[in-house]
Amino acid sequence: MKKAPAYVLTVLLAGLALVLGAPAAAAHGGPIKLEVTGDGADNVNVLVTYKKDGHPVTEIVAATLKATSADGRSFGPVPLRSAPEGQNLYHSAEPLPSGEWRVTVTATEPSKAKTTVRVKAGVVAATPAVGALPAPDQTSQATAPARNGAAAATTAGDDDGATGTPLKIGVIVLAALAAVATWIVFARRHTRAGAGH
Repeated sequence: MKKAPAYVLTVLLAGLALVLGAPAAAAHGGPIKLEVTGDGADNVNVLVTYKKDGHPVTEIVAATLKATSADGRSFGPVPLRSAPEGQNLYHSAEPLPSGEWRVTVTATEPSKAKTTVRVKAGVVAATPAVGALPAPDQTSQATAPARNGAAAATTAGDDDGATGTPLKIGVIVLAALAAVATWIVFARRHTRAGAGH
């Protein structure tokens, strides 16, 4: 009968480990987000992430692309294919004809999502000659606000989940400390009870 508290503590600790481990396993799934951009040439990039935590979707994504040009031409629907550049990056299976397009990407798996954006497709322009480049001081002044805006956008995006992770770690550490303290109390009681007989 003296081992009963040890067994109870073991079961409680195992249950605690299962409960604390469940949120990490269940973090993925649910609604997805489609970020659609032109690739600068004749294709479209689609980045697929989970809305809840922003993590990449590693499951196979079933999606199609349809487009309508400003002059009334239509393109698609064509399937999206996984790109070699990334696990959650997809490209159109066929190149987009030159012109300005209103592109709609519709996903059906792993969950339904739909996004419409404007994309310009065409031949990539050649880089300007060295003589056509602005002076270095003009370049740095012109690009400084863009760099600062990009940094602010990155910082704002990174702050979305920044408080959640330390909070989860703190809760796990407190639960582990409580479990260790409970084990020590039971061990001392067991030692005292054994010494008294």
